Amino acid sequence: MSKATTIKEALKRWEERNHKSAAETKEIELQFQWPPIEKMDNTLGTLVSCEKLSLSTNIIEKIYGLNGLKNLRILSLARNYIKQISGLEAVSETLEELWISYNLIEKLKGLTTLKKLKVLYMSNNLLKDWSEFNRLQELTTLEDLLLVGNPITEGYDEPTWRNECIKRLPFLKKLDGEPVVVNEEP
Repeated sequence: MSKATTIKEALKRWEERNHKSAAETKEIELQFQWPPIEKMDNTLGTLVSCEKLSLSTNIIEKIYGLNGLKNLRILSLARNYIKQISGLEAVSETLEELWISYNLIEKLKGLTTLKKLKVLYMSNNLLKDWSEFNRLQELTTLEDLLLVGNPITEGYDEPTWRNECIKRLPFLKKLDGEPVVVNEEP
């Protein structure tokens, strides 16, 4: 396999394709790079106007380099090799949506810094412990949660799974793609 694409190279290609400055653009899509992006780095900090950043479908293992993204509201890191949620402190005051499905995540510790998180798409990861799930209780702004395909959901029929989640996270408005109905039994 050839050498991985760097963030700098991906941004340069993006600017050439879109005839715009990445630093002044609100939405940057760097998914499906070939060769894939392997590492996030401080070059991302140049994206000062960016509100939505997609780095999906690469081979990234670690969240890094988000300092400077003072306007970032949506971060898509789905279909990578991320093992832990960390490195989000720099966007903790602005990030509203984290799309991180199809990774290798077991623990949710790094999520609790995200003060405005409304949407967490984390399907098809390795979350298996209720003690980790319970960390989501600190995210009282969370409205939309997607967890299908995680080991924690196995062994439950759908109504039992939903009731258990809603009991633990009564502020949810949507769970696994379905609206949470007010009179659903917690």
